[in-house]
Amino acid sequence: MNMNAFANTNEQYGEFSKATIDAAMKFAQIGLSSAEHLFALNVEAVKVGFDVTSKNAKAVTSVKDVEGMNALRTNATETGMEFMMGYSKNFYAATTAAQAQYSALVEERVSQFQQSMGDTIDKLAKNAPAGSEAFVTAMKNGLTASATATDNMSKAAKQAGILANTAFKNATETAEKATKSAAKRK
Repeated sequence: MNMNAFANTNEQYGEFSKATIDAAMKFAQIGLSSAEHLFALNVEAVKVGFDVTSKNAKAVTSVKDVEGMNALRTNATETGMEFMMGYSKNFYAATTAAQAQYSALVEERVSQFQQSMGDTIDKLAKNAPAGSEAFVTAMKNGLTASATATDNMSKAAKQAGILANTAFKNATETAEKATKSAAKRK
């Protein structure tokens, strides 16, 4: 192996290492940002829950009869359902956003890796001994098949995400309608 090829290999390894560290840092940033967002969401939920519980406890002391207690119970149930729907929407939005960021980063890294592998195979082909064309062709075909499979998996994951999002929205809308319908009946 000549010195030029050795230096080129070291340079490629250095670039790969840097890209790997950058990707790891991006993953960590996404995770930290998501954790921070969910922590803030939970702190706000505790504050709201404490406030609602305090108001309900005070309201119990002013109840004069069974009808008043039933109205208070119904109101507390509706408030709790509305709170849970709002919380679940915010939680779902935060986790969906993080998942989308992770997916985009993985797709970017896979694309970069495939490009790097394609470049490496092209360089190998230029320096390969005579008679190795079949091997190089097989490597290129394998890389193409891998890229196609990755693309198909990515498309399937996106479709599954769209279906899950639609199902969540439909379930939330149904629950909201049921809560509003129950509120109108009282």
